[in-house]
Amino acid sequence: MTDFEVLAGGVNQVVRVGDTVRRPTGPWSPHVHALLRHLTDGGFPGAPRVHAVTADGFEVLDFLPGEVSGYPATPAAASEEALVSAAELLRSYHDATAAYARSAPRAGWQEPVAAPVEVICHGDFAPHNCVLTGNRVTGMIDFDHARPGSRMWDVAYAAYRWVPLTAPTNADGFGSTAQQAARLRLFCDRYGLNRADRTRLIGTVAARLHALVDFMRARAAAGSEAFAGHLADGHHLLYLGDAAYVRERRLILEADLWS
Repeated sequence: MTDFEVLAGGVNQVVRVGDTVRRPTGPWSPHVHALLRHLTDGGFPGAPRVHAVTADGFEVLDFLPGEVSGYPATPAAASEEALVSAAELLRSYHDATAAYARSAPRAGWQEPVAAPVEVICHGDFAPHNCVLTGNRVTGMIDFDHARPGSRMWDVAYAAYRWVPLTAPTNADGFGSTAQQAARLRLFCDRYGLNRADRTRLIGTVAARLHALVDFMRARAAAGSEAFAGHLADGHHLLYLGDAAYVRERRLILEADLWS
């Protein structure tokens, strides 16, 4: 009998059937599938392969074995090894998409281009969209928010989630500001973020969180029950609070960032 499992998390229902998963598609899915095929053809090991789109509109992708963290982060996802391997995987992914980004379509993604275009942003590179083998991040899933954009736009959100750069009032986070600063430095070092981008990182984190809230509000206004539920639960207030926090603690977070 084929294994069948409804996977937890996310705004869409995802079903595992044996070694594949089935997810709802959207108007942006053809672009995502072309991206995933490019990654497969280039030998990038950290993303699922596309197999098919069913007659009733579900994409069939590889199931990536491993553990996916919710929030608060599991001990594995909160480990230093996870932080380091997440940064390394994101850098490897960006490098694998840099050439593709130059000719990729600029319209038709779920979200608009985040100029300047340097790579294809994953768009939601976070513990809930990454697969861990032990404490090591070995895969990335859910490319619905992928789009052409800058490395910084992706790195800023990834750092926010993996460090994490959360205010003390956010129960999903952990660590003092000084501890977060040390983890932020490590993430940037292992990604290989240059000095110029480091000087803009905290401001970009705050801007990215405000953009996320704008996206949530737009989707809720368009009729998305999932995003309306997130707003009703106050998720946007956590993001706005974290944006204010990183701006307030900027000097501490940046103290060793480019030394």
